Amino acid sequence: MKLFLILMLFSSCALGAAPVLVMPVDGAIGPAASDYVSRGIEKAENEGYQLVVIELDTPGGLDSAMRQIIRKIMKSDVPVAVYVSPSGARAASAGTYILYSAHVAAMAPGTNVGAATPVEIGFTVGKTMKHKMTNDAAAYIRSLAEIRGRNADWAESAVRNAESIPAQKALTLHVIDYVDPGLQDLLHDLEGKKIMTSAGEKTLHTDNARTVEFNEGWRDRFLAVITDPDIAYLLMVVGFYGIGFELANPGFGLPGVAGAISLLLALFAFQALSVNYAGLALILLAILLFSAEAVVPSYGSLGFGGIISFMLGSIFLMKAGTGLSISWPLILAASLISALLVYGMVRMALKARRKRIVSGIEGMMGSRAEAIDDFAETGNVRVRGEIWKARSETPIHRGESLVVTGMEGLTLTVEPIRNERK
Repeated sequence: MKLFLILMLFSSCALGAAPVLVMPVDGAIGPAASDYVSRGIEKAENEGYQLVVIELDTPGGLDSAMRQIIRKIMKSDVPVAVYVSPSGARAASAGTYILYSAHVAAMAPGTNVGAATPVEIGFTVGKTMKHKMTNDAAAYIRSLAEIRGRNADWAESAVRNAESIPAQKALTLHVIDYVDPGLQDLLHDLEGKKIMTSAGEKTLHTDNARTVEFNEGWRDRFLAVITDPDIAYLLMVVGFYGIGFELANPGFGLPGVAGAISLLLALFAFQALSVNYAGLALILLAILLFSAEAVVPSYGSLGFGGIISFMLGSIFLMKAGTGLSISWPLILAASLISALLVYGMVRMALKARRKRIVSGIEGMMGSRAEAIDDFAETGNVRVRGEIWKARSETPIHRGESLVVTGMEGLTLTVEPIRNERK
């Protein structure tokens, strides 16, 4: 065992410096992204990586997920560099805070940072609450800037005035530490840099270090999929329709099971996302109106009221500005499908109203019957496979085809069909 450890140490020295862990983060900052970054930093700490590089390109995201990532970076024993890349990428809104929290902040040419003003989602907040949110965000990013020794005044301006700047200006204003066209250029610049972490000072030897990319696992991809606003919205719609169909047609099983699973996944996603609860309430009202239309047909009034509620709820469900919003084509498609379903229910209701009654006295009138025996006044006849007592003013012969002309109690009035005899 000792020999094995000696050989491993010798191999490590021969191969050079410890490797660098590279983590691409592309898209909105949400629960999936925070979980992915946390596990990546833990991997780097446990497996002896000398540096974590987060390649960032984000329009922003949720405050809770952003703060989880920042807390993980601040407590990390391994230095963390946030590198906004490739060209054309951005670190907007939540991305600005994450960039400021990093031990090393770098950007590629053609990228930008800023526009970090908090956007309220859920219930609309008043002027006082919005002012408190802005002050809190400004104090938070200023504290990050002071810890890392970066431009705190510009950071506060990015929050209060939504200011955004390109990479070169960010370097000039001391918002970031480096502007590099590629990852290897950044690693070359970091060679010999001393960085203070929660575990003490670390010296980087990154010039010829091996890079290892930490890719998202199936769990991260699954969380990212179901917490995507469009997917969460579809899961909710499928869930309500599945359960509604099962309640209207008990015994099918599959629609109810699929609907329940979809609805539970949607509720999990909405817990992870910041939802406008007024929008969610409007969608719930729409589903109730659709269900009422199916059970108590109102010839469209309830159903089309539900469509209006559904569209308004879909629009309000998630506000833009955080990188998390529902696409317009999806809202229109879901609303169109709902409208078609309501139209179908109304058509069926009208068709059922015009349909000839097939039960009771009205249903028996005009039905064909067959005489079971000969009789002059009363006897037995077969109607729709059932034997009934019947009365006739004319003599009836066995096997003769008859028509029902009336009904009194449980006795039918019949008469022969002329020119038809079995």
